Amino acid sequence: MRLTVIGTGYLGAVHAACMADIGHEVLGVDVDAGKVRALAEGRPPFFEPGLHEILARNVGSGRLRFTTSLREAGGFGDVHFICVGTPQQRDSQAADLRYVDAVVDSLAPHLTRPCLLVGKSTVPVGTTGRLTARLRELAPGADAEVAWNPEFLREGFAVQDTLEPDRIVAGTLSSRADETLRAVYAPMLRAGVPYIGTDPATAELVKAAANSFLATKISFINAMAEVCDASGADVVTLADAIGRDTRIGRRFLSAGLGFGGGCLPKDIRAFAARAGELGVGRAVAFLREIDEINMRQRRRTVDIARELAGGTFSGRRVAVLGATFKPDSDDVRDSPALAVAAAVHDQGAEVHVHDPQGAGNARAVLPALRYATDVTAACRGADLVLHLTEWRDYRDLDPVALAAVVRRPKLLDARNALEASRWRAAGWTVHALGRPAPATAPGPQPARVTIPHSSGSGSAAPAGTDSLSLSPK
Repeated sequence: MRLTVIGTGYLGAVHAACMADIGHEVLGVDVDAGKVRALAEGRPPFFEPGLHEILARNVGSGRLRFTTSLREAGGFGDVHFICVGTPQQRDSQAADLRYVDAVVDSLAPHLTRPCLLVGKSTVPVGTTGRLTARLRELAPGADAEVAWNPEFLREGFAVQDTLEPDRIVAGTLSSRADETLRAVYAPMLRAGVPYIGTDPATAELVKAAANSFLATKISFINAMAEVCDASGADVVTLADAIGRDTRIGRRFLSAGLGFGGGCLPKDIRAFAARAGELGVGRAVAFLREIDEINMRQRRRTVDIARELAGGTFSGRRVAVLGATFKPDSDDVRDSPALAVAAAVHDQGAEVHVHDPQGAGNARAVLPALRYATDVTAACRGADLVLHLTEWRDYRDLDPVALAAVVRRPKLLDARNALEASRWRAAGWTVHALGRPAPATAPGPQPARVTIPHSSGSGSAAPAGTDSLSLSPK
């Protein structure tokens, strides 16, 4: 089939490459000429494991092309996938649909052949119906209709989740639209992937409900971590115990710094806002508390870090391991790690950040922080080390070697991902969220080198600038 993918950000670039890989002819469309140029050369504009290879392979085969022309797209596509962003509105918590609306408005005059417009972006329930009316108004003679096919991608696993999804949800208004989407995903359906055909409103709600449930599990276990900190209980053991209940499950029950990124925070806020518009806001009022628990976890982490630093960040040097909102990504949108780093900096610390992939994006958001190219440089002379993103690289660190370069061997593991006993055996004071300190004191402290704060890499801007708010956006 001939597919267009309109919007080549995270979702669109992955979807375009994967649809070409299963045999379709695909035309990617974006208003950003620089991004189109890079993609046409087989270079993804962001880091995602496996994407570079699949993109280059399909650009090279000729099955995948890119353009800035919606006129070209209108004449090319049997199916037009809408993959543009739906950020949070600046003045409210509702979703901003201007980019989705712009696609329909701009594409409508160029629909010269029978086609299906398929939304994949996360939108408020009722969007398909509204866009259908808009399409009929703008292109009354066009043989076109709108359907919704939400994405369920995990950053770091997006290629796998596209090619081997655990389900395909399609909300359509006609049997022809349903048959078209079944044809698009025929290779997956032959492999046994469940296909859930439904109405557009249900399809739109599936994504909102799924993200809300995941956010609820994460905030629940983080609330339990706060109780564990107050009572001396161990949240990891607690999570293992309740996770063995098949009605609950262990996934998304890892206590830590909380969720972030470009999806969960904005999506649960937009869902709550839309429910309010429909007059059923009280039904999902718990989402407000889920959001607050998540944001409170960031503030608690800063408070615990300040206590470990001796009650103040003033004059302290703090190493931050991780800037992205999750590992295997360079995405720093609404990153809990970067929010904590910003707050620590704003309270007077000299902050040195390391991230395997996200340092460049982090620097663009917060140039006031210092950025190190390796972990040793980030930790040199540190009074406190904060582990904020659970990159696999950090699990393999040598705590003995790092103890030799820090000023004080103190570690806050805000992701509960490091082997605390190994760090304590190397002389570190370790605090992990929701986990009690050991009953016995750690072994002898290794020799340490005192290094002035001026050593390290990067340059700092004046304190208080380029801060990242800890409040919901």
